[in-house]
Order: sequence, then C-alpha cells, then structure tokens
Amino acid sequence: MTGSADRPGRCPAPGRVVVAVPERLRAVFFTRAAWNRLAALAPLTVVDAHDDREAVAAALSGPGDTARVLVTAWGAPRLDAGLLAAAPDLGLVAHTGGAVSPYVTPEVYDRRVRVTQAGAAMAAPVAEVALTFTLSLLHRVHRFDHALRSGADWATASAAPPRHEIRGCPVGVVGASRTGRAYLTLVRALGARVSVYDPFLTAPEAERLGVGVAPLDEVLRGSRIVAVHAPALPETRHLLGARELALMPDGAGLVNTARSWLVDESALLAEVRSGRLDAALDVYDSEPLPTDHPLRALPNVLLTPHQAAATVQGRYALGDSTVAEVERFLGGLPLLHAVGREALARVE
Repeated sequence: MTGSADRPGRCPAPGRVVVAVPERLRAVFFTRAAWNRLAALAPLTVVDAHDDREAVAAALSGPGDTARVLVTAWGAPRLDAGLLAAAPDLGLVAHTGGAVSPYVTPEVYDRRVRVTQAGAAMAAPVAEVALTFTLSLLHRVHRFDHALRSGADWATASAAPPRHEIRGCPVGVVGASRTGRAYLTLVRALGARVSVYDPFLTAPEAERLGVGVAPLDEVLRGSRIVAVHAPALPETRHLLGARELALMPDGAGLVNTARSWLVDESALLAEVRSGRLDAALDVYDSEPLPTDHPLRALPNVLLTPHQAAATVQGRYALGDSTVAEVERFLGGLPLLHAVGREALARVE
C-alpha cells in the first residue's frame, strides 16, 4: 500500500522521498518528531509492502514529483538496473539498518546514487549486550541459571568453574569496529586490560583508545574473554576456527554479537561441548536457531535470539540517523554515514 504525507510548514523541495519501510518498523524506528522532520523535507510516498518489488517500483515511478530518495529496511528488494529504471532521478538510498550488501547492487554506484546506512546507531546497544555477556561469562551466571532451572539441588547448582571480576581481567577484542570500540570503552571503564587484533588499527589510534595491539594468536592466548566485533568479509570467514579456538585458555569465554560468519560454529560447538570454553552468542549459522540445536542444551552457553541491537533507544537512533542523512542530502551537505562500493563486499 502506498500513500503520501503532507509537508508541514514549508514549500515542497524538488522530488519525493519514498519510504519503503513497513508500518511495524516505522513505529519503532521513527518518533513522531523524527517522522515530522522527514515529512517536512519533501513529499513522502510510503510503501508498506516494502519487500514487494512491484510495489517499490510503482512508488518510485508514481505520479507527482520524481523520486529523489529511497529509504529502505530489512527485507527490501535488491536495487538492480531494472528497479533503478523506475527512478531515473534517484540520488540517495538511505538504509535504516547496517550492511547494505543485500539491497544495493553495483548498478546503484554506476548510476552515481549515494548510499548511506544507520549502522553506527547500533554500536551502543550491541556493545552493552557484549558487556552483559562478558560479565555473565566471568561470573558464570549462565551456568548457575541453567542448573537451578533444570532442577539441580542447591549444592550441585552452586558448583562452577572459578569466577573472575572484570577489574584487571585480560579481554581480547577481535575487530576495532564501531561496536568494538564502544565495547572496549565500556570494559576499560570497568578496569579490564584490553588487547585488540585489527590489522587496520594504527598504533597512534590504539594509544588514543588506551588498548594494546597484538597478533590474533597472541590476543587469543592471553585473554580470559574474547569478544568478536570484526566485519563479515570474505577474508574473515571462520576467522576463529578450530586452531584459533584451541589457543584460548581453559575456562575462557567467547562473546559473539557480530556475525556467526566469523566463527566456525562446529569448532566452537566441539569446544563448549567439552566444557573447556564458555560462550555467549547472539548470532548463529542458522536463524532461527533450530529448536533441537545442541547449543540450546549446553549449560556453559548463553544464548539470545539475535536481538542485541533491538533496544527502544537503539531503534529510534536508527530512524534519527536516517532522517538526518536525508536532511543533509536534500540540503546539499556531506553525508555522515555514506558507504562506497566496497560495502558490497560485506557478507550478510
């Protein structure tokens, strides 16, 4: 279904903004104030059936002013040459999520259409969940919870491997991404000693962040908690495999709120099944995670259903970021979160 919103208080700017975001997501992404800001920029055409290619094409080529901006959400159709033909004057694709590779094709860049995304808004909530996971693994909260819920007697439920405080704890961060930096700031504030593996992190930048830089093997060997925050690129596929996981000390914990792509799930399953490592995971090779998946039954694994970024504040931040980028584009200002053709290499 498509519809348009009137622009309050100002004369229409050239072109329309097509919002291909379903009602359920508009409600959690856009506050009333953010939506009014967007509607004040240009006439809006709203596409509720945002995953319907024909509905999006009809909105882009619909009557009235030409479509200048397309706002997309998870599940949008890929913007290939055929769909782009419906919007010859399109200048910006503003994605309300992070990775754009499932929705943007090389033809978008060939057409000189700008692309922006709101992934930076996810860094804070995901980092908080990674911190929550870290503290849970250090204090074995997941083990105690599983034991009590499974009916173990008090003495049995009280048994657990040694617990540790975060103060002075060696924490390894794999990937100094936006989320990785938000996470290391949190754990450093609580007194952790942080080392980072990221081939693109410079020594001056590491010094500014207050962390040490080390090769991956060294980070894995020396950390009680390893938190994965690297991007999902072809070269990071199973960055942590059987060999790498075997380097982690007995009793260590792995935190993954990034992508399962980064960790060999079979190798991790072998390690946690043995009881040598604990893990806290928000992402999986198969999503939804099958109800009979062996990870579900293990007392030393903490699981959440890919919800790390889904706070009320985090989702509103996605909308605010998107509106701000559309505002900057239509105002002729540089985008803050533009992504280039290299973003297509991200694997999602």
